[in-house]
Amino acid sequence: MPEQQNLFQDTISDEYAKYLVYSRQEIAQILRELIQHNELVTAYFNQGKEFFLTSFLAVEPDGSLTLDCGTDAETNRRALISGKIIFVSSQSRIKIQFSTSALEQIDLGGRPAFRAPLPGSVLKLQRREYYRLVAPIRVPLLCIVPDLVGVRFEAMVADISVGGVGISGFPPEVALEIGQVFADCRIALPEHGTVVSALEVRNLPQMTLRSGMPVVRAGCGFVGIPAPHQAMIQRYIIRIDRERRALLRGG
Repeated sequence: MPEQQNLFQDTISDEYAKYLVYSRQEIAQILRELIQHNELVTAYFNQGKEFFLTSFLAVEPDGSLTLDCGTDAETNRRALISGKIIFVSSQSRIKIQFSTSALEQIDLGGRPAFRAPLPGSVLKLQRREYYRLVAPIRVPLLCIVPDLVGVRFEAMVADISVGGVGISGFPPEVALEIGQVFADCRIALPEHGTVVSALEVRNLPQMTLRSGMPVVRAGCGFVGIPAPHQAMIQRYIIRIDRERRALLRGG
């Protein structure tokens, strides 16, 4: 199990370490609850650049996890040769995330399925601890990245939480990588102040606009963000959420 824990720890920042579950019995129960409620699971691989949707089928007596294959055969093939899979799901407003080593393809009653070892640890986050606010369109947020390809760059903020941001709009010549860190990034929050923090690229999902144009959105975590700036983000999220609820109520 130590190897799997190390694989998982690579994706978890120190600020979230306290939410890790290590008890094998509790981990099995968490996975069984996802199965019982038929929760959708996203499986990321290739350093977060690719993914497929799946659902867990069974926690086996031998200590393995059985899950559905994805719908695309080529994606399944690439997932099988990937050395690490990160699973993300939620149940009752609790985010569940963990990673395992390589998948194995099996035959399950005449249909293909995947098998993975049970994780050595599972991240279990309450909604209030990871809630991401979709950035307002009316007053968009910009993230100033000072050291991108040697020039100051303004990225669009797609969503924001106290733990990180999703940003997009990178020039095509920029080669982003998982683990890449941008120092002294700045995000001005209207009526609240400016957040200053380093950003670490955690995932790079490929997305497609309605126009059909492919874009890269970087999911970034704050690194060493001061506590007052986290509080600033939280106040901003609460205010925007309150304003949106008022609009829905017609107030």
